[in-house]
Amino acid sequence: MKLAGIITFSCILCLSVEAQMVHTVSPADSIQIIVDNSSPGDTILFTAGIYQQPVLKIEKALVLTGEVGATLDGSAGQRLVEIYADDVEISSLTFRNVPKTFVDDRSAIRVESASNCRIEDNVFDNTFFAVYLANADTCQITGNTMRTYARRESEGGNAIHSWYSRELLISDNKIVGHRDGIYLEFTKDSVVRNNTSTSNLRYGLHFMFSDRCRYENNIFDNNGAGVAVMYANDIGMVGNTFSDAWGPASYGLLLKEIKGGEVGGNTFTGNSVALLVEGTDRLSFDGNTFENNGWGIKLMANSTDNEFTRNAFMGNSFDLSTNSLTAPSTFRGNYWDRYRGYDLDRDGVGDIPFRPVRLFSVIVEKYEASLILLHSVLVDALDAAERIIPALTPDQLIDAEPLMRRPA
Repeated sequence: MKLAGIITFSCILCLSVEAQMVHTVSPADSIQIIVDNSSPGDTILFTAGIYQQPVLKIEKALVLTGEVGATLDGSAGQRLVEIYADDVEISSLTFRNVPKTFVDDRSAIRVESASNCRIEDNVFDNTFFAVYLANADTCQITGNTMRTYARRESEGGNAIHSWYSRELLISDNKIVGHRDGIYLEFTKDSVVRNNTSTSNLRYGLHFMFSDRCRYENNIFDNNGAGVAVMYANDIGMVGNTFSDAWGPASYGLLLKEIKGGEVGGNTFTGNSVALLVEGTDRLSFDGNTFENNGWGIKLMANSTDNEFTRNAFMGNSFDLSTNSLTAPSTFRGNYWDRYRGYDLDRDGVGDIPFRPVRLFSVIVEKYEASLILLHSVLVDALDAAERIIPALTPDQLIDAEPLMRRPA
C-alpha cells in the first residue's frame, strides 16, 4: 500500500512538472500568441535581442524572464507589458524607450487589479513610468535599476508609482532621474527598504494618504525637492539618509498632516531645510542626526505633542526655528553643538537648559531678506543678548536636559 501511494504521488508530481513548460522566444516570434497559448505556471524565456512588438498583455500566472541582452523596446509609443492576473513574475529583462505622454501614465510595466506579482532584477532605461501599480496587493518590486534622462518635471514620470494598493515590498532598487523616485497614494501596510533614489527632478520619495507604512534604510540624495510625506497615519521612517536637497523649496523631509509614528535613526545632511514639520501630531523623533544643513528643523506651531529625544545637531546655520512663540512639542536629552553649558556632576547632562531657537531665526522667519546678515557681527551680538536675557524666543522650546556628548 505504501509503495502504491509513493508511485501515485510521484506520477502526480511528474505531471505537475511537465505541465509547467518553458517557451523560448525570439524577436521574430509573435509573443502575444505564445503567451495566450501557454498554461498557468509556464515560463516565457526571452532570448537575447531587441523586441519591438505591440503591448504584451498577461492574463494568467506566468513567469517572464530573459537571457542577457533581452530588451523590450517601446519606441513605437506604447506600454510594454500589462498584467491583469495574480502570481505573475517578471525578471532579468531590460525595458527601454517608453516615450512621455501628457494624457496617459504610460509605463513599461502596468499591474492592474492583480496580486502577488514579483518584478525583480530588471533594468528600466528611459521609460516614462517604470512600474505602475493600480489596485495591486502583496506585490514585490525588488532589485531593479531605473533611470531616465528628463530635464523638466513635465517630461518625466515616476519610477515606481502605486495607487490604491496594499502590502507592497519595494526594496533594493536603484532609481535615478525620474520626476518622483517612489510615489505612493492610498497605499497601505507597505514596506520601502534599502532603495537608493537620487537626482530625481522632484521627490526621491512622495507619498499621500498611505497609512501604516515603513520606510527603512533608504538613501535619498540630491533630489530636487527632497522627500514629501503627507496626509498619513502611523508611519515609520527609520535609518534613512536625506541629503543634498538644496533650494528655496527643498527639504530633506517634509512632514505634513501626519498623525502618529516614529522618525528615528535617520541622517539629514546638506539640506536647505533638513526637516519641516507642519500639522503633524504625536510623532517620536529619536536618534536622528542633523548635520551641516541650513535649518535643522522648522517646527510649525500647528504641530502638537511631538517628542524629540537623543537627536544630534551639528554645524547647522539654525538648529531649530518656529513661526510662533508657542510650540506644544517637547525637546529633551538632545545634543547641540552650540550648547555652552556645564556638567558639574559629570552625568553627561548639562546643568542648565538650552534654548535652541536663535533670535535671528525668529527675525528671518518674518523677514527672509535679513538672511544676508547671517554671519555679521550684529547677528552675533543679538544672539548673545538673547542668551543672557531671553525675551523673544519661544519659552516652551527648551531642552531641559541637553547632552554634553553626541549620543551613540
